[in-house]
Amino acid sequence: MITVVLDTNTVVSAIFWPRSTARRCLAGLARRQYGIAVTRDVFDEYGAVAAQFQPRFPACNCTGSLAWLRLKAAWIEPVPLGKPRSRDPKDDPFLACALAARAKYLVTRDDDLLDLSKPFGIEMITPTSFLAWLREDHRSRLSDA
Repeated sequence: MITVVLDTNTVVSAIFWPRSTARRCLAGLARRQYGIAVTRDVFDEYGAVAAQFQPRFPACNCTGSLAWLRLKAAWIEPVPLGKPRSRDPKDDPFLACALAARAKYLVTRDDDLLDLSKPFGIEMITPTSFLAWLREDHRSRLSDA
């Protein structure tokens, strides 16, 4: 099973926009098509940003979604990157998490991360492209059976 790191924008979109591509990506996690990795800093950012959005979406309780992600995630210790890699220093903890987890993808809509292309061999990919990969991977598994 491949490991993926989800950027905060992907997680927050999945929580608060039920018809979003990000939500459909998380359906792949529920179907065990991939696993996610988090560090304490990454998960804390998920919670902090979700808490900022919560008042705008009172009918949506982000606590349950975050609890589910907490249980699904592999918790790891980040590795030092040596030097800043992204134009936005807030992105480096996600890279450190992905590197430590030996993740194949970092799923994001953040241009600062997407512009990095493939640091450390980790592909920066949009939720739309990741969803297409999930569909293709599922099709190839069915044809192999």
